[in-house]
Amino acid sequence: MSYQTILVHVQLGHSNAGVLHAAKQIAQRCNAAVIGVAVGQQTLMIYGQGYQLVDFFDREQTTLEEKINTEKALFEAAFNDHTKPVDWLSVITMEPAVDYLVAHASSVDLIITGATAGDFYEGPNYANACGIVMQSGRPVLAVPVNAPVFNPEEFKLNTMLVGWKESREARRAIADAIPLLQLATQVIVLEMVAKDHQEGAAKRLNSVVIWLQSHGIAAQAVVTVAADTDAAQFIAIAKQYNADIVITGAYGHSRFREWVLGGITNELLQNAHFNSFLSH
Repeated sequence: MSYQTILVHVQLGHSNAGVLHAAKQIAQRCNAAVIGVAVGQQTLMIYGQGYQLVDFFDREQTTLEEKINTEKALFEAAFNDHTKPVDWLSVITMEPAVDYLVAHASSVDLIITGATAGDFYEGPNYANACGIVMQSGRPVLAVPVNAPVFNPEEFKLNTMLVGWKESREARRAIADAIPLLQLATQVIVLEMVAKDHQEGAAKRLNSVVIWLQSHGIAAQAVVTVAADTDAAQFIAIAKQYNADIVITGAYGHSRFREWVLGGITNELLQNAHFNSFLSH
């Protein structure tokens, strides 16, 4: 079991160094084909003088083409020695950037994108990790972008922390992450529960650990008593283990056509502490 094709989301207006570095390592280790995708989103104008709009759109089109060509060159340079197929897709559109990404998700096994602190709308050309996770139907690895304490060149696949709870999303996430977990040297499966639920949690995690062993993954089960703020506690534990990648189910709902994530998932993307593997 491995990822056969990886979609690499290359964003305009952000540094993609971390995303490309992570994608190359995973693609090489999994011997996977790679598809780079960039979206240039045009400004939607409601009114204005015709000749002025034409001039504006012409200049914007040229600017977007230049940005896409620049990112394409960086992408191709990053994968110039990759032995599996490397493709590039790009578009300039007035539609939301995430729509183009989602349209191509059915032909890939994993999406790698950048996550900025806040992970909210940052203008045209931006497709936030939240929207990609909730709409693509594919697992997403969100790599921190412009995080002051995160060095993209230090991307590692050594220690991975799985945030577990007895839910569909958690089961989906750990199953989607099997190829990634098989690359790790240390895997911790963590569940945070109320004090009187520790015994039941230990039994659940033991079953998960045995299942992981059937896939050649040696994992350690950790049960801890949940604090008042699960998200802060989870992040503190991830830092304690020096987790390179954190794996969780994505929990959320749609509000006014915008996806809203909750709990730990939201905290991971809001603060861009870790490489976060998310599945919905």
